[in-house]
Amino acid sequence: MKVFRSARWLLLALLLPLIPAPKANAGVFISVNFGPPVLPVYVQPPCPQPNLMWTPGYWAYGPEGYYWVPGAWVPAPYVGALWTPPYWGFAGGVYVFHPGYWGPQVGYYGGINYGFGYMGVGFAGGIWSGGVFRYNTAIMHVGPGIRNVYVDRSIVQRNTIVNRGRVAYNGGPNGIRYQPNAQERSYMSQRHTAPTSFQTQHATAARNDRSAYARNNGGRPSNMASSRPLQREAQTRPATTARPAARPGNAARPAESRPAQQREARPAQQHQARPAQQHQSRPQRESKPEAKDRK
Repeated sequence: MKVFRSARWLLLALLLPLIPAPKANAGVFISVNFGPPVLPVYVQPPCPQPNLMWTPGYWAYGPEGYYWVPGAWVPAPYVGALWTPPYWGFAGGVYVFHPGYWGPQVGYYGGINYGFGYMGVGFAGGIWSGGVFRYNTAIMHVGPGIRNVYVDRSIVQRNTIVNRGRVAYNGGPNGIRYQPNAQERSYMSQRHTAPTSFQTQHATAARNDRSAYARNNGGRPSNMASSRPLQREAQTRPATTARPAARPGNAARPAESRPAQQREARPAQQHQARPAQQHQSRPQRESKPEAKDRK
């Protein structure tokens, strides 16, 4: 038995370097010797605000086994950011967890059909255009206040991997049979941004919720999707507010220097004008105060 386990872990160690991993999360792996439950069916809450990105729910692993992290609308950490969801992949006899990440393109997520734009390949839920995210309402649900929408059913059909059994992992027994293409591999090798702190808090809250565990809910969690969007990442505010903060500082200096220049200029004009009309010797005497004022 020990020999079998040692051989299995040796095989896993040999296979892991062959599994492409995003740079932002390289080396962060969780392995389990049995696969996650099937993906539950749920309704996506409508997007309440512009520029929110949908992050689909997924199975994670904790102290009591697999637990469900509810899907949620998340403010993009920067303009142009797209979310690549996490996935489970079978390698070396175990199921390995690959964390999600932010990037300019959607990378490989195991071909898992999470729905709502994440149909297994790429993302069909919308595009960034002119600093604003446009939602493809052929697959995404948006609220009445969202105006940046369009309809494209063809991309949904092209990017869909049929998953009738709602399998939540790639490879292994009865898993999804889809390997990353050249474009997805190039996206995976790029540098990415880790989940926001509020995404981490969201996942931690699910981990601490006993009702989220499959052993307690039979694979049908009561909270499958959050009705409210997550908060905006605090780290993005310095990126946007740091520039305005620098502008007032830069603008304040000219504001102070302009009155100083005006005050010095007016007395200089008045003193020079009066002496020119009255006496020629007074400008020489008044030139000293001008030097003192400049000091």
